[in-house]
Amino acid sequence: MSYISFEKKQLVNLEYSLPKELLRTSREGAYASTTIINCNTRKYHGLLVVPQPAMDSGNHVLLSAFDETLIQHNAEFNLGIRKYKGETYQPKGHKYLKDLTNEPIPRLTYAVGGIVFTKEMLFSHKDGRTIIKYTLVSANSPTTIKFRPFLAFRNSHALCKANYDVDTSYEQINNGIRLRMYKGYSHLHLQFSKEPEYVHVPDWYYNIEYIREKARGYDCYEDLYVPGYFEMPIAKGESIYFSAGTEPVNPENLKKLFQSEIARRIPRESFENCLVNSAQQFIVKMGKRYEVIAGYPWFGRWGRDTFISLPGLAMVTGEIKQAKAAIDSLLPEMRGPLFPNKGVGDNAYFNSADTPLWFFWTLQQYSLFGGGKSKIWKEYGKYMKTILKGYRDGASFNIKLHDNGLIYAGETGIPLTWMDAMVEGKPVTPRTGFAVEINALWYNAVMFALQLAGENDDKDFVDKWKPIAAAFPAAFIENFWDEARGYLADYTHNDYKDFSVRPNQVFATSLPFSPLDEDKRVRILERIKSELLTPRGLRSLAPKNVLYKGIYSGTQTERDLAYHQGTAYPWLLGHFVEGYLKIHGKSGLSLVTSLYRGFEDVMMEHGIGTISEVYDGDPPHKPGGAISQAWNVAELLRINWLIRNYSSKK
Repeated sequence: MSYISFEKKQLVNLEYSLPKELLRTSREGAYASTTIINCNTRKYHGLLVVPQPAMDSGNHVLLSAFDETLIQHNAEFNLGIRKYKGETYQPKGHKYLKDLTNEPIPRLTYAVGGIVFTKEMLFSHKDGRTIIKYTLVSANSPTTIKFRPFLAFRNSHALCKANYDVDTSYEQINNGIRLRMYKGYSHLHLQFSKEPEYVHVPDWYYNIEYIREKARGYDCYEDLYVPGYFEMPIAKGESIYFSAGTEPVNPENLKKLFQSEIARRIPRESFENCLVNSAQQFIVKMGKRYEVIAGYPWFGRWGRDTFISLPGLAMVTGEIKQAKAAIDSLLPEMRGPLFPNKGVGDNAYFNSADTPLWFFWTLQQYSLFGGGKSKIWKEYGKYMKTILKGYRDGASFNIKLHDNGLIYAGETGIPLTWMDAMVEGKPVTPRTGFAVEINALWYNAVMFALQLAGENDDKDFVDKWKPIAAAFPAAFIENFWDEARGYLADYTHNDYKDFSVRPNQVFATSLPFSPLDEDKRVRILERIKSELLTPRGLRSLAPKNVLYKGIYSGTQTERDLAYHQGTAYPWLLGHFVEGYLKIHGKSGLSLVTSLYRGFEDVMMEHGIGTISEVYDGDPPHKPGGAISQAWNVAELLRINWLIRNYSSKK
């Protein structure tokens, strides 16, 4: 039995199986994703979802689904499943499922009549190609297999509707066909390891319903184009390989290609290996750039998420060069002291006051994991100076070192922190003014730069910035600390101080340089532990607050109102754990280890073998949002490293 597996009674129970989703990505940003029973429940699902630079900067669903039908004695058993408008599921191929194992790749086993049939699915790590291995394990009679492709050819954020603009032509290629629905797209190559008979009968399937989109308040009905079907005999014990890609493949090489892809997989036979396997899927190479995809299936690259995620995704796992390449890819995109928050090139947004400061923390981790502290100042010092000077003198979005020695950031209607949800054009949590984590990150950045400058005899820099750093702790405490409450204000603006209990103060306990003494850090961590800590992360707001929303669900507006008002985030645990272990050392390992191991249950909960974007603040802390989120996976890997590091200390 594999580490991740599902049995028949679980698979045929749609309430149980449909929320569980599979994901595999290439190193070039393409992916394949569906549910464990191959019933698409999102517009983002598809067996081949690839970038189409000629169309736009997004991913496009080319092959939405691929139905298999087994035929014996003229009786057909369709293994596919789709939901249509109303409560109709057709066909109901999931009823033939026997089990699903996931080692080293997902393998579905079907049993119907005297037939036992397996389907093994993988996605090429490099060129964005779906390869499926079909095996007729046993059969009592001659068996034929029919395949029917369902095509969309649209942006992953959109939906396909039946139309007369579709190019219904196709070309015969080696053991298959190539076609495209619209000009401008790459051709889709559908090929088999043995020659099929192809019957061209163009048709539309209407009103396919995506239940996750419906629940999220979006348009949820799609029409899919089926150009025809393939048919071929399959013998007992025979395996047939199918390939779908934007480039053709030599059918004779499909078996070898499949086996080579299997060999390079990190086996998901343990919790940690699932995390490492998942971590590999976020760092992609786009041309000459390395990027971190913030989450699948709908996030792109985010600067903040890149810097927060790289230590766990790449440094902990030994991919130091890859981490450096991702850091360096962002440097040419700086605008003054700011990094892009999201988007690339002309589509980039720079509305983030913390992203440039996370850059310093990432470099600290880089030096810790072998990047070489002595080289950092020489290579990155000019960028660090640009950021610090830009913040000191004033940058876009009213980011500036105030006369009181703290960083002020914010403009009306523009959220600049990671709590950036918007409803009706207004920030849900604006936090304009002096935000606690921005200032904790600022102090850490200045102190790290001073450390490097001192080690590299940069006397001018030290003389200029040492007084600013020296004055900061007192200003920070005066502005944020409340002795009676025993914790920090979340943000202040003029005479207003917001003492909502939020997790942003945790960074003042975890960062390498903190403006707080140990007693204050202890009290903050205890407050966080008592009001924000859950088995799935830190809540974004304490339940005692009247604005608290413990369930993340509903329409986009309802979800955005809850996103930073109680929803729990696993990535924040990394900084809680680091702050906690700095105080408690080995005696804190019991709690920390329990938190880490508690996520093992998640491996079979939502995104199989990975960590979801968010979790409800209320028990039982159900998963929500994207099925796989970079900084969550990253910080759990870093927590595991912290546990090992502290366990080994004498």
